[in-house]
Amino acid sequence: MTRTALRWFGRGLTAAIGLVLLYQLWIFAHVLWWIDHNPASTAFMAAGLARQQDKNPDAELRHRWVPYERISINLKRAIVAAEDAKFLEHEGFDVEGIQKAVEKNLKKGRLVAGGSTISQQLAKNLFLSGKRSFIRKGQEAVITLMIEATWSKRRILEVYLNVIEWGNGIYGAEAAARRYYKIPAANLSRDQAAQLAAMVPNPRWYEHNRGSRNYQRRVAVIKRYMSHAQVPR
Repeated sequence: MTRTALRWFGRGLTAAIGLVLLYQLWIFAHVLWWIDHNPASTAFMAAGLARQQDKNPDAELRHRWVPYERISINLKRAIVAAEDAKFLEHEGFDVEGIQKAVEKNLKKGRLVAGGSTISQQLAKNLFLSGKRSFIRKGQEAVITLMIEATWSKRRILEVYLNVIEWGNGIYGAEAAARRYYKIPAANLSRDQAAQLAAMVPNPRWYEHNRGSRNYQRRVAVIKRYMSHAQVPR
């Protein structure tokens, strides 16, 4: 490689690194803003709206933000029991869960499991796509560190419960409670909370298949463990 080519390569590399750093700063600025401001939308919501509008240009998302204290304690416990039993203990990553996921990925020869915590899932929902790749997992880890370093566990769970998907065009606990039970999120019972938590891994499928054996098994397991789940006050 000639000296000129090396010089241009160096400039290109510097520019690329600079763009990556600017992107990280853009993300971190949003993370800081959302410490006490509620996100109006997320990357997953934008993708969901685009998906809906492909079929119906007039489609709108169902989403209504509610503060932490207006979400049933039953749903908080059900979500932690289902998605991240060590939520209050870890600093963003469940090492044991990641080890199990790595073993599963190596066995399958591809990325099929992530061992994600609530914090990691929130990072992905806020900023990233649903596609699986090692690059996306790396960016997810960086955002998770940002969130865990600046937000309280209560804030993490509050935002998570308000932005995750619960069916086609349905985002957040309030919209989900009204869609499936015609009640506000504050009034969700133990059974209803377990049923909603069981939908989280595949909400668009479970929206129309809640009679499946797999779903009913998930509900039963969540109900068994949710009374022991520790959640922020």
